[in-house]
Amino acid sequence: MIRTLATTLALTALMGSAAFAETFEVQMLNKGSDGERMVFEPAFVQAAPGDTIKFIATDKGHNAEVGKDMLPDGADAFKGKINEEIEVTLDVEGVYGVICKPHYAMGMVMTIAVGDVTVPDSFLEGRVPKRAKERFEAQLGNL
Repeated sequence: MIRTLATTLALTALMGSAAFAETFEVQMLNKGSDGERMVFEPAFVQAAPGDTIKFIATDKGHNAEVGKDMLPDGADAFKGKINEEIEVTLDVEGVYGVICKPHYAMGMVMTIAVGDVTVPDSFLEGRVPKRAKERFEAQLGNL
């Protein structure tokens, strides 16, 4: 009896965090609900470790991938194919910059914050197109 109870408690503890993980759906759009062109909607997601982000290819011609040097140390990069959905489970806390490669220069970017984080000083270093940088800065204002 005690062994059964101990086993049940151990399994519940192991599965507990996965049971409460959330899935966020992000649409890849030519035009957002606010009239902005080439957007991820929503453009900012506050997630917890273990949550999943599902990028939906609502309009054709888009992908979702993590920008170069725009992910936390120890996190795995991801890169979706054009016109295809991609699901990513984020286990490492930090700030992730997501871009649509074909429309990066047009500012098609989004920010995912996993956990209670601050923006690294180096997040917007390097070659970031002007429109993309403006949108990232606006998104980072949510932290």
